[in-house]
Amino acid sequence: VQLQASGGGLVQAGGSLRLSCAASGIVFRLASMHWYRQAPGKQRELVASITSDGSTNSINSVKGRFTISRDNVRRRLYLQMDSLKPEDTAVYYCQTRWYDRDHWGQGTLVTVSS
Repeated sequence: VQLQASGGGLVQAGGSLRLSCAASGIVFRLASMHWYRQAPGKQRELVASITSDGSTNSINSVKGRFTISRDNVRRRLYLQMDSLKPEDTAVYYCQTRWYDRDHWGQGTLVTVSS
């Protein structure tokens, strides 16, 4: 299983970024997928999830600003991040659980300047 995250970068507060995660080694359309983030000095937290049937959920602090989506043909997971805030600064990871094992992407750094 391989998850390759990309799309991070430096953006000013109020700006937007779109993260992408390319998946291989799994039957992507059957997998629930997740975005986590880890800010400096903080624990990793779940940001948003999408099930195989497209149902989504996200934490309160990003509701209305972040949108998780998936493309089952391209086997890609996305996180559209709008109205970014400095507190969104973190390394973002895509994750899935497949055959009772957790699999993580390598992370992509998002830095939001004030």
